Amino acid sequence: MTFEVREQVLVLPLRDPFVIARSSHGSGRTATTVVIELRDEADGPDGPVGIGEGYPDRFYGETPETMAAVIPQLLRALEPAAPDLRGDAETARAGLETAAGLMATAIAHHGAAKCAIDIALHDLVGKRLGLPIRELIEIADDPPPTDFTLGIDTPAVVADRARRASAFPALKVKVGGPADVDTLAAVREVYAGRLRVDANTGWSPAFAQEILPRLVDFGVELVEQPFPARRLDWLRELQAVSPLPIVADESAVTIEDLDGLVGVVAGVNVKLAKCGGIGPAQRMLERAHELGFRSFLGCMEETSVAIAASAAVAPLAEWIDLDGNLLIADDPFEGLVIDDGKIWRLGSEPGLGIRRRP
Repeated sequence: MTFEVREQVLVLPLRDPFVIARSSHGSGRTATTVVIELRDEADGPDGPVGIGEGYPDRFYGETPETMAAVIPQLLRALEPAAPDLRGDAETARAGLETAAGLMATAIAHHGAAKCAIDIALHDLVGKRLGLPIRELIEIADDPPPTDFTLGIDTPAVVADRARRASAFPALKVKVGGPADVDTLAAVREVYAGRLRVDANTGWSPAFAQEILPRLVDFGVELVEQPFPARRLDWLRELQAVSPLPIVADESAVTIEDLDGLVGVVAGVNVKLAKCGGIGPAQRMLERAHELGFRSFLGCMEETSVAIAASAAVAPLAEWIDLDGNLLIADDPFEGLVIDDGKIWRLGSEPGLGIRRRP
């Protein structure tokens, strides 16, 4: 096979317990992600190594085991694109898009596995060409600042975390339980910036209608995925009466979901681990804009590898939630910098510019 891959499953402690409405993700204390190193045999044993990452979320049917099973199949499927990936910048860009298409055709779903490969290929091609990732994908603008996410806990605990995160211009508060109003009230007492709420499918239509006026009172900016993924009828009905934008996350997995959400919600949350990597996310964000959606770029509890890849396409989104590596107690990678305005700054090194810590 043209490509040689090495996979590593990382179980990483989190700084604070992180619980969401539909699952606790490692009991809220650890995050499990998969990092790969990808080589092309044409480069020889001393050639560049592309680093990629995919976060396997059981909600989407993925585990480290499913990733290990499908990654070799995906690598075989994209071999026809290998010659273009070795070409000049224009040819390699076309090859990256072809590779993503070949993976999508080979196996449905499995976004995290595709994401790991797609990121690694972008990193590998960037290193070959001596191009930083933003030059490779031709996105030069600065991204908006990221928010910081607060998991579900008692109102007092969530408020304390909000106080500690007060330097961020926006906070995303995980909701989906009986203490939602008390939690938001407690956060508002200590934090004056923008608030976003994410119910992760945890609300009923009746509760959403009841809490909506309170969200307006609290100055909430948007409401993310209040209902189960396929209840588009509930989402449409809520958006019709909501002065706040309703943003689809679990309902907006890949670019194929976007047309069905027109007239249903005001915004969509794009994540590399859902849609399959840098290239698919770039095309999904561009399509979302064409369809008139407001766009949110989100993440999982990932290392700086996936966050750097996400930051590369972040200028295409209106709202940014790229804090996964900040939730991890000890990120094993370095090279990504967040400035005082909470904007991610990618370096000038070829590829992602991310390397393992000593």
